[in-house]
Order: sequence, then structure tokens, then C-alpha cells
Amino acid sequence: MTDHVLIFDTTLRDGEQSPGATMTHDEKVEIAEMLDEMGVDIIEAGFPIASEGDFNAVSEIAKRSKTAQICGLSRASFKDIDRCWEAVKHSQRPRIHTFIGTSPLHRAIPNLDMDEMAERIHDCVTHARNLCDNVQWSSMDATRTEWDFLKRTVDIAIKAGATTINIPDTVGYTEPVESAGLIRRLIAEVDSADTVIFSTHCHNDLGMATANSLAAVQGGARQIECTINGLGERAGNTALEEVVMALKVRKDIMPFETKVNTRKIMNISRRVATVSGFPVQFNKAIVGKNAFAHESGIHQDGMLKNRETFEVMRPEDVGLAGTTLPLGKHSGRAALRAKLSVLGFEMGDNELKDVFVRFKDLADRKKEVFDDDLIALVRQNNSEDDRLKLKDLTVICGMNGPQKADMVLEIDGKDHATSATGDGPVDATFNAVKSLFAHDARLQLYQVHAVTEGTDAQATVSVRMEEDGRIATGQSADTDTVVASAKAYINALNRLLVRREKTAPGVDTPEIRYTDAGE
Repeated sequence: MTDHVLIFDTTLRDGEQSPGATMTHDEKVEIAEMLDEMGVDIIEAGFPIASEGDFNAVSEIAKRSKTAQICGLSRASFKDIDRCWEAVKHSQRPRIHTFIGTSPLHRAIPNLDMDEMAERIHDCVTHARNLCDNVQWSSMDATRTEWDFLKRTVDIAIKAGATTINIPDTVGYTEPVESAGLIRRLIAEVDSADTVIFSTHCHNDLGMATANSLAAVQGGARQIECTINGLGERAGNTALEEVVMALKVRKDIMPFETKVNTRKIMNISRRVATVSGFPVQFNKAIVGKNAFAHESGIHQDGMLKNRETFEVMRPEDVGLAGTTLPLGKHSGRAALRAKLSVLGFEMGDNELKDVFVRFKDLADRKKEVFDDDLIALVRQNNSEDDRLKLKDLTVICGMNGPQKADMVLEIDGKDHATSATGDGPVDATFNAVKSLFAHDARLQLYQVHAVTEGTDAQATVSVRMEEDGRIATGQSADTDTVVASAKAYINALNRLLVRREKTAPGVDTPEIRYTDAGE
């Protein structure tokens, strides 16, 4: 008989705290719906008191949830907890998650002694339980907390009404033997430990987040907190796809089950990478581009004879089609719709029409159109409501600089043209944009990745920009790297403009996040 392990996804809360990974309201709602459909048990939708924008996103996600519990984070204060409840109460299955740092380093921040902190934990968990019968309490930096005090605070939280006890490895400090041992000891020595679910929340600072989470499960934890692609602060969080697939593949030593539909993993991984602006590294476990690629002659020979010689799971298990798209410029909409469906994209007629036009344009420029090319097309994040739109771009470059960019940019419905020079074609292009639309945004990140192989491959460009504390990412793909760069840069500017308008005088700031909100 197998035990059920709850999957608690915090991509929209802890994952979004990764610098530059801020998502829009609509993107958060979209990702939450995908997580719900995938079978995640609990979705931590955000930190409601952090901003009006975060509150609204959590509220909307709570209203739309179908099966997943919707959770909000709150610090150890009545004000935070009340605001959290106001956001999550719309869910059919709401949860309040409150936390406080219990290690010596974290106790020093609010300047509380052990007795004062113990009293605050009791009061806050009691207050949360009076609002909601599903309360999670976290001992932030638990793995660096003195054993006697950790045991004491866990006991207090349980007696105050907590239903889930989370033991975070906030800074990725522990290792698997310690992780399992800590959970096992708490379950053995804390009164009424059998009345609650113990949870693990691990960070990847030493590269052991997945191993520590799985070890905690073997020690008795029955909830894993994780994020899509391991997104999160510093080196990231436990990756959902890694723990779920590890439990699926190694049932011989870990007889545990999850409700996650693993065939939806690749689609949501790609979507999170797009909206966060954090590309997945090629050799990332499960979802990386090379996770199911084999180049060695010995490996290829073994794969041809029996896939199991070098693959412990099938690409289909995580939602990969595993085939090249045999479509070209003569293919019709029906074939395109069918292939997109295989890749996890169900589209209405108007949306398909837009993608089909771009597909035909790409097919005219490429000899072969691959699955990844199609995914890049679908993920183009331009909007009809964008104030800035690239209409034309001609770049002159070569060894004898400076390079020059001639650009036509539509701004609020009117075309504007200019020429600009720069240290390279991309620099000249960005200078042209800035000359037509003056701004103070600072370029924080510029990344280029080839979507597929070959000299005619599409380039996916990611741009991250910052203006007055607001951060926005833009992404675009094109067979012309400079064009893709221009579109990504303009896309990031459009998103900054939306946030600038939301933070105009008299409007609540949507993106303020507290530095002590993570675990």
C-alpha cells in the first residue's frame, strides 16, 4: 500500500520572489489554472499583504480554483493573517500559511526572546485557526534552529490549531540524512504529532533541495513544497518536476503517490520559463532540452536497441511528443491545430488564426519547423493593447563600425522613424528604441537562445528591465536575432508601462514585496 504525498506548489509566491521573475496578474491566474489542472494539491498563490496587486491575484485565483487548495502567506501578525484570509476565503478549500523565523539569526530580526516568540506563535496560529480550519505554520530557518526550541514551537503551533507543520530549510543548509532525521525526530517526540501533516520546504543553495525533500518524505513528511523548474530565490527551490518524477520512477524504494498528471509537466515548465524570463538550462533534470537527448555513439546504439538502456522514464511521461514536426508551408490549419493539441495547446479559432499566420511566415523562412519552433510561436507575448509596436527594422553591421539601425516604431497608434548607431547591431537597435521612446529603464539581463538547430534556427531573446524598483521581462522569437531582440526589448517596455500606469498617484503599488517574506 502506498502513502499519498501532497504537492504544495509555491511558484507564484516563493518562485516569484526570485529577482526579475515578477509575473503579471493574468500570468499568475493562468499558471494557477494550469497547476490546478495538473493535479497539484495546494497552490500558494501569493503574499496578499505585500501589495494590492498580489491581493487581487490571490483573490482571483481563489475564486477560480476547482480542486486545489488555495493558500496565501502571512507573517506572524494579525494584520497579515486578516489580509490573507480576505484573499483566500473565496476558495472552496482555503488555507492560511503563517510563519516566523525561529533560528537565533532570525529571532534577532524582530528582537524577540524565546518566550516572546513562543507567545506570538500561539496567538497568531490561534487567530488564523479562528478564521480558517486549514492552517499551516512554518518555522522559518528550522534547520538552523536549536532542537529544544524547535520542538517547543512546533508543539505550541499544533496545540494552537495548526493542521500542517512546515519545516523549511530556508538557506539550503541541511543534507539528506539530517533532513530525514529532523522530521523523524519531531514526529517521535512532539505531542500530538500524529494529528498534523509534516511538510518540507527546501532550497538549493548546496544543490541538495530535491534530495533533502525526498529524504524528509522518507522520514515521515507527507507534503513537499516546491516550484516549477525549481524557480526561487538565490539557487532556487525544490523542483516540482524532479520530486514528482523521482517518486513515480523509484516506487521500489519510495512507495509514495502524488496526484500530479506528469504529462502536463513540459507544457507548464515552458510557460513558467516564458512568463518569468528564466530559461531552463539545457541539462536541467526532467525538463531541460537535453534531458532526453543522446549524442554518444554508444548511447545512441543502446537507445536504438532498447530505450531503457539509457532512459529511466519515457519522454511521453512528462508531456514530450518526442517527434519532429513534419509540417511546412503547405500545411493547413487542421494539421497545425492537431499538432498544437499534441503539444498541450488547445486554441480557439481566433487564436489559431493568429498563430497560423505566424506559422506560415516562419515556414517560408525555414526548411524544417520543429516542435520547439511552434512552442516559441505560441508563446509570443505581444498584445493588441501594447502601446509600442515594431513596424520596421533595417540594420547595417560589419567589422567597420559603428553599426546602424533604421527603425519605424508605432507609439500609441502613430508611426515614428529614426536612425541610431551603437556598438553592435543590438546596441544600435536598443538605442533607436530609446531615441523614439525616451525612458529611464535599465537593462538588467539580455539572453539569446537558439530554439532549434541550424543556421535558420529561431532565436529566443529574453530581456529584463528595471525602472524605479519595478522589474519586467520581455521575450520574443525570430529567425533574425536582432529582430527578436528588438521585439523582446519593446515587450519589456510595454510591461513596464502597464506597471507605471498602475502605480500612478492614487493607485496602490502592485509590486512591493517584503524582503523577509521567503522561507
